[in-house]
Amino acid sequence: MVGKVHNGKQNPRKSFQVKKGKPTLVSPAAEKNKGSVYFLSNVDGDLSKVLTRTLYCFKSGGPSAAEVIRNALSKVLVHYYPLAGRLVASPEGRLAVSCTGEGVVFVEAEADCALDDVDFSKPDKATRGKLVLYDVPGARNKFEIPLMAQQVTKFKCGGFVLGISFNHVLVDGQAAVEFIVSWAETARGLPLSVPPFINRTILEARIPPKIEFLHPEFIPIEDKSSPSPSTTTINNKDDTVSKYIKFTPQMIQTAKSKTTHESTSPIKPCSTFEALAAFVWRARTRALEMNPNQLTRILLVVNTRGKFSPPLPKGYFGNAIKFAPAHSLAGKLVKKPLSYAVARIQEAVRSVNDKVLRSTIDYLEAAATKTGDQRRFDGYGVITVSQWSGLSFSTTDFGWGEPFLSEPVESERTIVFLRHPTEKGSFNVLVGLPVPAMERFEELVQEELCG
Repeated sequence: MVGKVHNGKQNPRKSFQVKKGKPTLVSPAAEKNKGSVYFLSNVDGDLSKVLTRTLYCFKSGGPSAAEVIRNALSKVLVHYYPLAGRLVASPEGRLAVSCTGEGVVFVEAEADCALDDVDFSKPDKATRGKLVLYDVPGARNKFEIPLMAQQVTKFKCGGFVLGISFNHVLVDGQAAVEFIVSWAETARGLPLSVPPFINRTILEARIPPKIEFLHPEFIPIEDKSSPSPSTTTINNKDDTVSKYIKFTPQMIQTAKSKTTHESTSPIKPCSTFEALAAFVWRARTRALEMNPNQLTRILLVVNTRGKFSPPLPKGYFGNAIKFAPAHSLAGKLVKKPLSYAVARIQEAVRSVNDKVLRSTIDYLEAAATKTGDQRRFDGYGVITVSQWSGLSFSTTDFGWGEPFLSEPVESERTIVFLRHPTEKGSFNVLVGLPVPAMERFEELVQEELCG
């Protein structure tokens, strides 16, 4: 189950304490390719500054949970040996992984309460921060930080929470899920159902690079905002709040109906993701009171494994995502019907194919050669939307059953779509906004989809 869960108590504790042990390193149980340098594709390097954190909450596990999970981690790292290495940079600034076998960080912790005493219904950073590692002691930069860290927190009831932090340079959502499932299978003494395909050189740039398309996702957007309560704090994380916004089947159907009935031109039937992404893009723009001449960009995270020709091998261990961009002036986006935003999104998603993907890789190659820097530009008018609802985070079983909750720790500039854990057909959308804008955003949801 993924997303928002209420633990069943009327008054869960607002605060609890977690005592963390000293971080240790877990190395692969056997040496494999130690001393080698592991190639990272341009798609990987573009994500080197991003950390992804997830929580897995289990009702039972007992006193041996941490030991079982730690031992299985050592064994599964033999197959996923790059995770135990460290980032290195070439003289040109290109990233790779030195397969040192140093290991990944592992921390055991104990909470002073039961799982039912914790309110998991809100993405509260203070609560989540106690259950997953944010900082590794002594690590001064990305080259010293282990590529993966995990914390097992035991609760008084016998349950536990597994908090996992990945450097995005090594995995995207699907690769992360496949690794965690492999880890859990190893804990249960089972063979890996999807062994990793480790070789990333199949996504090397062409020689010479062949850039056949425009790639606007890498072009910065000028900030034309004017000071207002909804805009002045957008770049200050301390003044933002993250919330789950629930969209019921009825609300989703209302959004889809709007795209049909309000459209002034023919439009293809839209998926739930397309309808909600369009609604969120439009409502967020209105909530932030953007300048009508502000260019806005929505980056749709597309899984490209089946978009290449031929498709990437099963179990491809790495980033195989494309940030498909859709654009609109803010004034046009909020004034036109929802079908306008849907059409922009559908066009962006349909544009992802083998030729565009190869051109993107080559674009990043040329950019890295010129500047030593690979990145997609964030900014005031830019949001990223990621669909986690298709990822099987809940299929993780270390021997005590599946988690009752698995979720991302924070959203920052990424809006995450998750299936509601208890209400079939409903979705939770994790949104981060300044407080005034969040209030307006929630009002728009009620007015347009519930009123």
